[in-house]
Amino acid sequence: MKSLELLVEKIILSSRWLLVVFYMGLVAALAVYALSFAFKFWKIAKDVFTLGEAEMILAMLGLIDAALVASLIVMVMISGYENFVSRFDETEADVSFLGKLDAGSLKIKVASSIVAISSIHLLQIFLNANQYTDTKLMWYTIIHLTFVVSAVMLGWLERIMAATKADKSEAKQEAHL
Repeated sequence: MKSLELLVEKIILSSRWLLVVFYMGLVAALAVYALSFAFKFWKIAKDVFTLGEAEMILAMLGLIDAALVASLIVMVMISGYENFVSRFDETEADVSFLGKLDAGSLKIKVASSIVAISSIHLLQIFLNANQYTDTKLMWYTIIHLTFVVSAVMLGWLERIMAATKADKSEAKQEAHL
């Protein structure tokens, strides 16, 4: 019976390598998104002298939005792989947050990125407010505020969990003395 248990545990532990398919899919999606970004940039660059100030600001916000989304994809790929599949060889990988993002801090970073992306999108909407009804503007604002509150709550919960973990660690050290 023990050998069956060990086999099941080995299969479950090895299944984490299936996540590599998802991370490789994100790499491909990032490449496609980079092409989309290049196309958007080209359209802006060729029209730089004909775009008005408001149109140029909206175009730049679109590029910033794309860069934030791409950064979010990279962060999820790298952190997810390191947290759930295998550690990177740190001598070959020169990434400042490597090994520092656990699942909790990754959630906070993702939530913060979503708030930033939502903020840019909301700013784009407000710059074109005349194209939207008051009801739509209200709902976009409510949705954005929901993202903000969610990110704050995730940060607050992570802080509570870290404090609880520190308290348990202190109690454990005192018990050994």
